[in-house]
Amino acid sequence: MPDDRRVFPALTVARNLAIARKATRFRSWTVAQCCEVFSALEHLMDRECENLSGGEMQMVAIARVLLGAPGLLLLDEPSQGLAPRVVQDVMRVVRKLREEGVAVLLVEQNVATALEVADRAYVLDRGRLAWSGEAAELRRDAGLRRRMLGA
Repeated sequence: MPDDRRVFPALTVARNLAIARKATRFRSWTVAQCCEVFSALEHLMDRECENLSGGEMQMVAIARVLLGAPGLLLLDEPSQGLAPRVVQDVMRVVRKLREEGVAVLLVEQNVATALEVADRAYVLDRGRLAWSGEAAELRRDAGLRRRMLGA
């Protein structure tokens, strides 16, 4: 039986990012810009993707999306398993994308983090919409936050 590593060489972070580029009507980020946001990426370029930690994989995944010039970014629990510093970096990217007119759909249990970057908020309870409105209202109104989120 052949060694799969010879047939399918390991994909490095640099190669993984290189194949992500595509042209859309939205601005494509550069690898340098991604490294500015996620400084650890620069030191990971020669690493094989299969040997990355969860947080490192999350950074590579988000950088791949940015290099692909997204018009919509879907993030499902982006803070899960990440160091607080990296979570801040991810939220900085979300803010920047919003400023550039890119839509971001963020599913997040970390309420404070999500409300810092959201324009609108939707609270689901057992799969049903329990509340929707301006995120600023949910940020301001502690009573509403307690009723809707227990926070």
